Amino acid sequence: MIPGPLFSLALALEAGEWGDEAAIETLAQSALEAAAADLTRNEAQPFPPEPPEVSLVLADDAMMTGINSEWRAQAKPTNVLSFPAFPLAPGGMPGPMLGDIILARETIEREAGDLGKPVDEHITHLIVHGFLHLFGYDHIRNEDAEKMEAIETRILTSLNLSDPYGDMEPV
Repeated sequence: MIPGPLFSLALALEAGEWGDEAAIETLAQSALEAAAADLTRNEAQPFPPEPPEVSLVLADDAMMTGINSEWRAQAKPTNVLSFPAFPLAPGGMPGPMLGDIILARETIEREAGDLGKPVDEHITHLIVHGFLHLFGYDHIRNEDAEKMEAIETRILTSLNLSDPYGDMEPV
């Protein structure tokens, strides 16, 4: 077991119908703890003595469309966006702020329905996915996607969740 917290979580409900905020915070804390423990154990990821902060922003599709348009020139909602506070390569020491993970409720609900999985499971996957982006993992190149997806799958398995990629090609 990893001693002490490896990060602190700040949750902000900015837009959308998210329901029980405390339940979302508990879900996020569990997903992030599993991800941080896995990165430490399996990827030799260091963490500073003072736990860095992760901000989880709960949004709706309208808010996400605005953010996605401004930062990625894509005027449409997406399920998750991550904004690292500082550039970090996998295995690098994070600073006092890891960054922001933003989730869009309606997109997540639609995708969960399309995938035939519970919304909470999809949220968990997207939180893990966003957390890995804060540590410099990406999926632009195929080899990077394979690495990131393998880590995600390993973390989700530790939470007793299924492989979100199954037989899909890395994206």
